[in-house]
Amino acid sequence: MTAAESNGNFPGKGAGAPVGVAILGKGTVGTGVLQLLSEFSYNLEQRIGGPIEVRGVAVSNVDKHKDAPEVQGLYLTGDATELIERDDVDVVVEVIGGIDYPRELVLKALRSGKSVVTANKALVAAHGSELADAANEAGVDLYYEAAVAAAIPVVGMLRRSLAGDQVQRISGIVNGTTNFILDAMATTGASYEEALAEATRLGYAEADPTADVEGHDAASKAAILASMGFHTRVTFDDVHCEGITQITADDIAAAKRANQTIKLLAICERLLDENGNTRAVNARVHPTLVPNDHPLATVDKSYNAIFVEAEAAGRLMFYGNGAGGAPTASAVLGDLVGAARNKVHGGRAPAENLYADYPVVGFEEVETRYHINMTVNDRVGVLADLARQFADSDVSLSAVRQEESGDEAHLIVVTHAAQERNLQEIVERLKGHEDVRSVNSVIRLGA
Repeated sequence: MTAAESNGNFPGKGAGAPVGVAILGKGTVGTGVLQLLSEFSYNLEQRIGGPIEVRGVAVSNVDKHKDAPEVQGLYLTGDATELIERDDVDVVVEVIGGIDYPRELVLKALRSGKSVVTANKALVAAHGSELADAANEAGVDLYYEAAVAAAIPVVGMLRRSLAGDQVQRISGIVNGTTNFILDAMATTGASYEEALAEATRLGYAEADPTADVEGHDAASKAAILASMGFHTRVTFDDVHCEGITQITADDIAAAKRANQTIKLLAICERLLDENGNTRAVNARVHPTLVPNDHPLATVDKSYNAIFVEAEAAGRLMFYGNGAGGAPTASAVLGDLVGAARNKVHGGRAPAENLYADYPVVGFEEVETRYHINMTVNDRVGVLADLARQFADSDVSLSAVRQEESGDEAHLIVVTHAAQERNLQEIVERLKGHEDVRSVNSVIRLGA
């Protein structure tokens, strides 16, 4: 008999009972959580039906944090395991970051019968199924709203609000750093390097911005969104990932001339067969040309937005601060209220449901459109010859624009939808063509 089975109908502790909480980590988010717990303690107790009592805070360096005002009167320890295993801890909040060590701690907490709230997108994207299985086995809750777009309630929307619908596609700006950089390039004419330097100066970019600018952060979030939206396990390794480091001021200018803007999008979608049934799902992250009349095109600065297309609900967009200590702490606290309420009154939150188990296919099977910027020899017949190259790769052209300059010409080619593998093939053929001096950029279209 599993712990969940022996727990019957998940009875609660009873109205008025305190909920013991262990907080693992005291960085920006952990500090924000502690501050909000102190500031809103009365309101939280009324919403939960019992008080939250912080049993302790685990940190890597006790001496570094012992004088912080938000931990005064609290048990501060460097031993996270000891804190998790305390009998008076009901819920564990993990805001450490990373994967391997937090995985050990979260699994230990779940297997010890503690509900878990985490803001750790990398952990959930890499080990979501393992964590969900442990939570189900123990009959406890696993919450991770803050792992995707901070305070924007997209996880709750997929888990509850759209539980009776069928999500067809999710596309979104889920990384504030890259959106800030691209927006700065578009509004000021700055180069990528200049925009990144400004983002770093303002604190939007980390000292090492790799996870953001190479798309890894967005890919973790895409894996979570696809898993929840399509009831199919999608991991970080399943997500095709391209960042923004190759986007130039010329690309931004070309997008403006075409009445579009460049955004780094996470895109999750169902792939349909000839009968309109789902045959597979795909998740990907890459720079995308978005028409200026699309709602995502107007998302500026470091804001996030997720655009959801569902069969019955239609098109929905969720917008707001997708990062930062306060918004993320707000999302963590929202999850903590849910987990604590269940501890007091009984029951569980909706668990992960992967019943659909669709195949997860690679990007090469997806249909996309390309915007290709080339420098070519300016001679008679070049355009006709290149058009034949596209036709030979089973790619048809939607638009062609040529700008002459001396003995060379800039050629902008926009394709119709075609399989990604065919589009990649034509780009490689163009790079080796005798009349193509350079393929300057390749950007996909469509939000």
